[in-house]
Amino acid sequence: MSESASTPVNAADYAAVCEKLYALKARGVSFGIDRMRAFAATLGHPERAVPVLHVAGTNGKGSVVAMLAAILRAAGRRAGMYTSPHLVRLGERVQVDGVPLSEAEIMAYVAELEPKAAELELVMPGEAPSFFEFMTAMAFLQFARRRCDAAVIEVGLGGRLDATNIVMPEVSVITSIGLDHCELLGDTVEKIAAEKAGIIKPGVPVVMGRLPAGAESVVRAIAAERGAPLRSVREEFGEDVSRYPRAALEGDYQRFNAATATLAARVVAGRFGISEAHIAAGLADVAWPGRWQRSRLADGRLIVLDASHNPEGAEVLEGLLGRLVAQTGRAPVVVTGVLGVARAKPLLETVARHAREIHLARPQQSRASSFEELEALVPREFFARGGRMARGAVETLFPSAGVCAAGGPDDVIVVTGSIYLLGEVLTRLEPERGRGEQRLQDF
Repeated sequence: MSESASTPVNAADYAAVCEKLYALKARGVSFGIDRMRAFAATLGHPERAVPVLHVAGTNGKGSVVAMLAAILRAAGRRAGMYTSPHLVRLGERVQVDGVPLSEAEIMAYVAELEPKAAELELVMPGEAPSFFEFMTAMAFLQFARRRCDAAVIEVGLGGRLDATNIVMPEVSVITSIGLDHCELLGDTVEKIAAEKAGIIKPGVPVVMGRLPAGAESVVRAIAAERGAPLRSVREEFGEDVSRYPRAALEGDYQRFNAATATLAARVVAGRFGISEAHIAAGLADVAWPGRWQRSRLADGRLIVLDASHNPEGAEVLEGLLGRLVAQTGRAPVVVTGVLGVARAKPLLETVARHAREIHLARPQQSRASSFEELEALVPREFFARGGRMARGAVETLFPSAGVCAAGGPDDVIVVTGSIYLLGEVLTRLEPERGRGEQRLQDF
């Protein structure tokens, strides 16, 4: 741990730094990589100091990043990991060997980056670095200064114009393509695939997960155009899920993610001394909170937290909920909240097919769907078979550590939907995680 990581911080000073970061976030999202390139140049190009594994995709990219970092650690390598958004604390986004950035480190980095950002704005008026670019710069600096052997970097949004796309990686990974963030990335899987495939670099190997046919064609064409050798999960593992590697994360889709991580690890095996035994050990050891995460409440009831927040995720949730009902013999009580009707509709239709009760809880995000919007999307069949729906709030549904007020003594609780909702719930259930930093979650 660096000296700044162990330094006690004044809560008011840290709160002031968070306010500065929130002010950056409040400016909104600004895509394009020219500004990030210039920002990195003022810092001495820390993104070039550490070999990078770059991961994009609609779903599964966070899980694949966590798997690859675990595989690198199993091989004895110091692994950096950059993901977004965070669940509870901002520092979760930037980790070295599983240890998040501390409050002291965040404060020190903001103090270092502010004058560099001001310097950049003098040269590029009106082009001050965004909140996400500040976080990306912190990640590059942390990985360089901690002398990581490799950094596994998750794309924030899209790929082509994402701030992380200034890296020249060892491998480019595209986990999946689905219809999400359509207002920014395009309204077809082909358009979205073109944006995600923007991370493909000339001559750099590509690993492609299980994509829809149209998206796969786009990725293959871009890889061929750039002379990037491509390895496909479908080609190497087939269609039979029983042939796919297992990971510590539950669900068939995590086996697809494990196959994607396995192929990426094999691509860079020579560079980092990764063996098949290291791959198996890393997959067996991986932890990634909020992905069909099972735990027990204080009263012994099972609670599952899962960030199935878009149409592709709803398809995965269908199988997981069906399996849960078969395992427990009970229809679960579901707590859910979503950002946007396009995401909410397939999710609520899926939940309604399996739940006994649905409790709606809005995440503390400006883009969160209203109660009225969510209620209008619940199919009538849910009520016809006796289903119950109620409005709630995270603080009343989860009043204290390990406690959920929803359901009866024998019920299974499932919290699903927005990752922001899951973060708020985890803050209530597990206060040892620290104060929730919801205002800094989005992007």
